[in-house]
Amino acid sequence: MTRHFIGLVLAAALPVVSLPAQQTAPQPVPPPAAQQTAVPQAPPAPADSQNDVNAPTIKLGVNEVNLIFTVTDRHGNYNPNLKQSDFALLDDQKAPARVNSFHQQINLPLRVGIVIDASTSIRSRFQFEQQAATEFLLQILKARSDRAFVMGFDVTPNVTQDWTNNIDGLETGINRLRPGGGTALYDAVYTACRDKLLDISRGQEPVRKAMVLLSDGDDNQSRVHADEAIKECQRAETIIYAISTNWTPSRGRGDKAMAQMAEDTGGQVFFPPSVEEVSNSFQQIEEELRSQYALTYTPADFKYDGSFRPIYLYCNDRRYQARAKKGYFAPRQ
Repeated sequence: MTRHFIGLVLAAALPVVSLPAQQTAPQPVPPPAAQQTAVPQAPPAPADSQNDVNAPTIKLGVNEVNLIFTVTDRHGNYNPNLKQSDFALLDDQKAPARVNSFHQQINLPLRVGIVIDASTSIRSRFQFEQQAATEFLLQILKARSDRAFVMGFDVTPNVTQDWTNNIDGLETGINRLRPGGGTALYDAVYTACRDKLLDISRGQEPVRKAMVLLSDGDDNQSRVHADEAIKECQRAETIIYAISTNWTPSRGRGDKAMAQMAEDTGGQVFFPPSVEEVSNSFQQIEEELRSQYALTYTPADFKYDGSFRPIYLYCNDRRYQARAKKGYFAPRQ
């Protein structure tokens, strides 16, 4: 089925939509005709509420979903100027019962985990990675409400700086890392999400949670599997931005694993050609974090059963692609 044909099918299935766009469900085909419910409009908001700085504080209800997503063209350029009516959205194969808010160029508080591979395999390029990570935090953490933590890992994960917006403390945490040992990548991702990023954010002000992961991806020590690490990220509603430290032209198993983690959480994987280019990957992540959309909505037929609910988001204008998480886990009552 070609992309054009999929677009036609989607347009037929959702004739009138007022929400965001591209796919996050596991299958590229939209649900059957029974789900042809138009996505309702969000309530009117003041003119500047679509914008970053003056957006009102949002409180999430326990049955509301906070969806962060990015829109790019076919060349990877960001488009932060689309409207709610430019998108279509399905939650668990149904249009949302209600859209509660939609914001362009969001400025929600950031929660960023810097997770750095400190195994023996990256010893020769470790200092470059430390410098690039520090520069990234200097650029991205601007608001008083932003927070970050630093975790290194070899056989075991080690938090060298807990949540803070103190740049000096974060830099010290990065510089404390010392390379050596095997690579337990999946354990580190799982632990970072479980212990640091998984919180009781429902009913509170929404935040943007992201993990920046530097590694060659060659896991040889983990006790959890890749799919378990991904599920924990989805439970924590955390986007993974992975930077590969494999400088060879060929993409190995580790690169594919990191690409899968990024794709399933709505993030992106970067393959810098050399260690000197790592800082460019951090700059791209920074640009994306400043070019995102946010919407909150109430799903139809919501159940407090802990099940995974797939999300399908797409742009009505096929020149653009929306990238978001593939779904989320409903809370248990």
